[in-house]
Amino acid sequence: MDLSPAEWQAAALSLRVAVWCTIVVLPPAIAMAWLLSRTRFWGKSVVDAVVHLPLVMPPVVTGYMLLLLLGRRGAIGAWLESWFGVVLAFRWTGAVVASAVMAFPLAVRAVRIAIDAVDPAMERSARSLGAGHIRTFLWVTLPLALPGVVAGAVLAFAKSLGEFGATITFVSNIPGETQTIPSAIYAYTQTPGGEWPALRLTLLSVALSLMALVVSEFLARRAFPRASRRPAFE
Repeated sequence: MDLSPAEWQAAALSLRVAVWCTIVVLPPAIAMAWLLSRTRFWGKSVVDAVVHLPLVMPPVVTGYMLLLLLGRRGAIGAWLESWFGVVLAFRWTGAVVASAVMAFPLAVRAVRIAIDAVDPAMERSARSLGAGHIRTFLWVTLPLALPGVVAGAVLAFAKSLGEFGATITFVSNIPGETQTIPSAIYAYTQTPGGEWPALRLTLLSVALSLMALVVSEFLARRAFPRASRRPAFE
């Protein structure tokens, strides 16, 4: 595919943001999925609703809220810049944050479904053999829920590749800095003669999404045999 330097730049940035989004999202998503699946506490339904809120809110609203909180004059953003010199708004790192916020509920949902499917009796058996809660989670729950973790990672990656509303609101559409594939496609559709660049990036986006699905299927097939093995305890 004969892409221009600007198009390659947008594609490279999209992949960079998607990879970092997946890395950032997965650990807290696993922790939150376990919390919602295996614990009972007051206000659990409220926490569950807040986690899934980005799925039902307009992405532009999510991006604007991020701008209010994490912008250079935001309550958290001003503090980050003052104390650590960290600026997220209108930076590629801000695109990672916006994508992570949008992808987080999808990853949590995929992992939670997998954890719900794990028989609690196996966890109780592990604890009766002397394994603590952390060891039980790492040796029993997590391996058995591995297909869901893989699905959550792929969903986060794919969501980041396609994220537009929250990203463009929070970090704008700056070529070479925050312009990902979706924002580049939008920019080209607003430019006379931009139909072919937009089409090329659209085809590239479809190819990347298909590749992510193929990799997901491959990893899931490798994860299922592992998940079927019962871990041993010393």
